[in-house]
Order: sequence, then C-alpha cells, then structure tokens
Amino acid sequence: MSKKTNWIIGGVAVVVIAASAYFSFGGGQTKSADKTVTIGVIAGDKNEDEIWKSVAETAKDKYGITLKTKKFTDYLQPNKALSAGDVDLNAFQNYPFLDNWNKQYKTDIVSIGDTWTTPLRIYSDKYKNVSELKDGDQVTIANDPTNEDRGLHLLASAGLIKLKDTNKATPKDVTDNPKNLKITPVDGSQTASSLKDPTVGAAVVNTNFAKSAKLDIDSAIYIESLNKSSEQYFNFIAANKKDKDKQVYKDVVKSLQTQKTKDLVKKYYGTAEITVWDYKK
Repeated sequence: MSKKTNWIIGGVAVVVIAASAYFSFGGGQTKSADKTVTIGVIAGDKNEDEIWKSVAETAKDKYGITLKTKKFTDYLQPNKALSAGDVDLNAFQNYPFLDNWNKQYKTDIVSIGDTWTTPLRIYSDKYKNVSELKDGDQVTIANDPTNEDRGLHLLASAGLIKLKDTNKATPKDVTDNPKNLKITPVDGSQTASSLKDPTVGAAVVNTNFAKSAKLDIDSAIYIESLNKSSEQYFNFIAANKKDKDKQVYKDVVKSLQTQKTKDLVKKYYGTAEITVWDYKK
C-alpha cells in the first residue's frame, strides 16, 4: 500500500504503511481448534507486549485458551484482517474510528468489551491553570476530524468555550468564546512544538506527541476526565457482529479485564493510560 494516512486513535498517531509482524503468546495449540484465538493489535512497546503476555497467560490458565497476538504497524489493517477472518478479534480502536470504518467499508464490527483510554491533556509554557489564559490567546488543537472534535470538547469541558451539541465539532461550532481564544487546528504532530510560539497560550496535545516532545504529562494544566463525553474514546476488543456472543471470545475479554491487567497498566503507564472496563457509566 503506497498511500500514507495520519490517523490518531486513543492518543496514538501512525503514518500508515503496509507491514505487519506476527507474534504469539501462551504456548502451543490446544486440542480444540476453537480454543485458539488470534487477536490483532498495533505494534507497541515492550510494556504492551508484557500486558498481552499476561492476558494470554490468564486465558490459558483459567479458560484453556491459546491466545495469539498478530501485530500490525498501521490502523487500516486490523479491521481488514478481522473482516477477512485473518484474526478473530482486534484491540486498537475507539468508537468514532469504528463508526467511521463500518460506514466507509460497509463492515459489521462491534465492541465486545472496553479496555483502556488515554486521556487528552492541555499544556502550556506560560500558565499553570486554564483560567489564566488571556484574551486573544491562541490555542492549538489537532486538525484530524476525530481529535479536532475531541480537542474542542476538552476546551469546553475546561470552561473555555461552549459548543453546539455535536460529535463532529469544528471551530465553526463554537457558540461562546468569552476570552476570544484563537483556536487553531494544526497537524497533531505539531501541537507540542506550537507551545514555543509566543502567541500560543496553550495546546491540546495527544499523549504520544507529548512523550515524543518530552513534555511531562503531569505538567498538563487540564486533563480529560472520564465522563459521558469521553466514553466514545474508550478503546475496546472488537469482533465481527456474527461472532460477538461466542463464549470463547467473551472469555478472552474476561482474561483482559482483571485486576492483574489493571495493575500492569498502572505500573507501566501511570496516569497516561487508564483502564475503563469497570467505569460506572
């Protein structure tokens, strides 16, 4: 695939390239073929590998499932592989991404269990609190549709603006802007560096870009909270709709949704990622 696309899902941006690798955890095949499950994930760091290894161990020990992990390096392949039957499940996306995918590709993929989320944050080199932003300050947000909407809702949650009731917000949907903030969409990879611009008072930065820019995530002046607005950005395990009630897949979800997984996510990522399957909606 020669086409490149920047997609940001759950706080991670990837330039699409056609490549994938295959890894497996949890030992060899079981006697029953339906006890072997392959789940597609995005290639991450060694900490993510440890988390999936732990999930595979639980699946094997508690449910007799051999869980294999197939890694992809772009966000187009996991859903294609799921629809084609090359993987049984996948775990990488949030709800707006899946909704757009199903509409665009005429697929019928559904969530069968939430996993975690990466809260969006507002950073500033000039202020310690969002209330300190001055009249006319520039605020940068990512310009891709999902994160533009998400960034605007974060600014609204922080009390800086008011928006029309929409889940596809653009700056044109701002209905109240008491500080006359100049909200500027830029490429997501440029949000962190925009803080060096003297006209920029704050920036909404996805966690992966914050880490790349060596921003201290604990220095953020506002953090996305878990609420009705942010539920759509929860990541989840997905299956083809026709398979959503298979017990073996439900058991894979149970293998992930454990205190052990919760402890590992906290150990490796601190507040950068938060498990959400027990979030009270």
